[in-house]
Amino acid sequence: MLFSSVTFLFYFLPVVVALYFISPMCLKNGVLLLASLFFYGWGEPRYLAFMLLSITQGYIFGLLIEKYRGKGRTKALLTASVLFSLLLLGYCKYADFFISNFNLATGLSVPLLKIALPVGISFYTFQVISYTVDVYRGTVPAQRNYVDLAAYIAMFPQLVAGPIVRYADIAGQLRDRTHSLSGAAMGVRRFIIGLSKKVLIANQLGALVAVFKESAEPSVLFYWLYAAAYMLHIYFDFSGYSDMAIGLGYVFGFRFPENFDYPYISRSITEFWRRWHISLGAWFRDYLYIPLGGNRVGKPRWLFNIAVVWAATGLWHGAAWNFALWGLLFAALLMMEKLWLSGWLKRHRVISHLYVLFLVMVSFVIFDAESVAAAFSRISAMFGGQAMPVLTVESVYYLKSYLVILALALIGATPLPKKLAALAGKGRYTRVACHIAEPVACLVLLTVCTAYLIDGSFNPFLYFRF
Repeated sequence: MLFSSVTFLFYFLPVVVALYFISPMCLKNGVLLLASLFFYGWGEPRYLAFMLLSITQGYIFGLLIEKYRGKGRTKALLTASVLFSLLLLGYCKYADFFISNFNLATGLSVPLLKIALPVGISFYTFQVISYTVDVYRGTVPAQRNYVDLAAYIAMFPQLVAGPIVRYADIAGQLRDRTHSLSGAAMGVRRFIIGLSKKVLIANQLGALVAVFKESAEPSVLFYWLYAAAYMLHIYFDFSGYSDMAIGLGYVFGFRFPENFDYPYISRSITEFWRRWHISLGAWFRDYLYIPLGGNRVGKPRWLFNIAVVWAATGLWHGAAWNFALWGLLFAALLMMEKLWLSGWLKRHRVISHLYVLFLVMVSFVIFDAESVAAAFSRISAMFGGQAMPVLTVESVYYLKSYLVILALALIGATPLPKKLAALAGKGRYTRVACHIAEPVACLVLLTVCTAYLIDGSFNPFLYFRF
């Protein structure tokens, strides 16, 4: 079930909100858990077993780790829990990838398992791991209420695409949280903004990407148009979903961490990854990079740690070599910046912005490719490395057709709209006008988004792949 669907917006969500707010506080987490299990099982109920298995082992191991802390068994218990989580994820997500590569290397024909990827498994696996690790570290006490822990792990607002919420961030909110009309209003506004980013911008750019892939008249211009459209598409798709998740969190009394901070205004790849998918970067830093030794080791080991983390980051996004290549590209760029480029980038503001936009655009061409060969083919075509015209009638037509939405997306990917809104809210009269206009604008945006959804417009969600 997509957030950007009529079923979710006008059937599921109103019923859940009504049941949630008429329930006493002691039952609210139970309502959220049942709603989340229904949400998760909507399209594939059989995969509820994987989620419940993951939650249950995390619950049991968390209690055991706390019980035996200081008695020499905790590391073995933590290792067992983490391995269980990773093996479950590996079976569902990577089994066919490993079998395919094994067959390629050996010439054998081991049959593929053809397992459909359970929605959200990459996210809830990381949440279970972070919970058991934090219990092991003593950062949080083990949760003794199974329903509360399950509600945290399965919570539908952030289940499918994050942000990756750590148990430590909301442990207190699970026990006691405040509900208010102002908080709910803030959540609704944030949700509608995210829905609009997804439906009105990301989906339109996604349609252009789909047109490019079906085109029989490739040109250099069309390849660049595709690369720019996809880079903006994935940002508005993913950040829009994060906005919707954070907004729903406010409605239910939770404060989820921010996941994006205008990454395309970055002046280095290092800064880009502080602003893009913030919760994922922080997770890999705290649960893989630092345990490996981080930068507190010799230079060869430090560079090795960076490579491991970014190879894992790439493969986390998908079981294919182009994702591994995508991650290792960023590893190489980050190494270069840390060793040589950081000072130069700080001195050249305009060039540093262009450098980031160019490399991120190329990286997302790799990310979107069906294979490594397809990725290199597309990059080659962008630079005239294949026999094709610079432009065609078709490419010029689509450039003109999508110029306005591309321009709006470029502006929307910067803090400019937010700054203009803040500036308008400072004046005495404009502040009153903004208070009046805001709910009207939200209602108009919701109506327009609904019209697009009812019309059956292009409405995929990229992170269902991961």
